[in-house]
Amino acid sequence: MKKLILLLLISTFACNNTNSQKDETSSEKLDNEKMASEVNSKEKINTALENWHKAAANANFDEYFGLMTKDGVFIGTDATENWQNKEFREFSKPYFDKGKAWSFTTLERNIYTEKDNSLAWFDELLSTQMGICRGSGVMEKVDGAWKVKHYVLSIAIPNDDVSEVTEMKKQTDSLLISKLKMGIQVN
Repeated sequence: MKKLILLLLISTFACNNTNSQKDETSSEKLDNEKMASEVNSKEKINTALENWHKAAANANFDEYFGLMTKDGVFIGTDATENWQNKEFREFSKPYFDKGKAWSFTTLERNIYTEKDNSLAWFDELLSTQMGICRGSGVMEKVDGAWKVKHYVLSIAIPNDDVSEVTEMKKQTDSLLISKLKMGIQVN
């Protein structure tokens, strides 16, 4: 009887250990699939952003705006530039029509995704006609393609130069602050 109980215990332990190993393998497989999916998404996001910047450099209006969501927003370097898609198209069209929009070359980019891979956010350093700029934004997967939903561009100012720049824009900022406090639309 003792041998039978011992044999049952060993069999039970062996079965549980095998199931545990299968569970770990399944769990590891899911983790690996998620990581592969995230890497794949980041590669696609990176490609979409590179194509978006390239479309501007090549003055390809349709491709540029085709890589933005219909409700996309572009926030420019000027405090008055908060462009909703329609207005940004209207503002940008003459530049694209002249064959010269803007040219941004990526120096560095960080991409972050959410768990279900339908939204992502990023930050990037860019070489531009304004020197080094920082871009940041949100990407949304629309019908299987990553598109720019929200983009913010800012001129990178070295900390040692902030006081000088602040002084240079003091008067303009003061007027703009007054208008905003009075509820006057500035863009």
